[in-house]
Amino acid sequence: MARKVIPLGERVVVKPVSAEEVRKSGLIMPDTAREKPEQGKVVAVGRGRMTESGKLIPLDLKVGDKVLFTKYTGQEWREDNEDYLIVRESDILTKLR
Repeated sequence: MARKVIPLGERVVVKPVSAEEVRKSGLIMPDTAREKPEQGKVVAVGRGRMTESGKLIPLDLKVGDKVLFTKYTGQEWREDNEDYLIVRESDILTKLR
């Protein structure tokens, strides 16, 4: 990532993992037929969520975590020919090992 990105609040910046271009059958899938990726790597995290009483609840995620997120979520962002998603922590379903 060329410039430092600091997501606000409970937002997380994720670099999506590319979908496989070749299926098991050997067919090459065109870009228009591929599904949007649902996994990625966390590259930046916000400070956390603020409660009504003013208490900061930090995020459960950290930079480097591999995650599974809901389809068609977040704001897409492109920098230096790389695609990123800015999503809320609540749109991330799980960490992957």
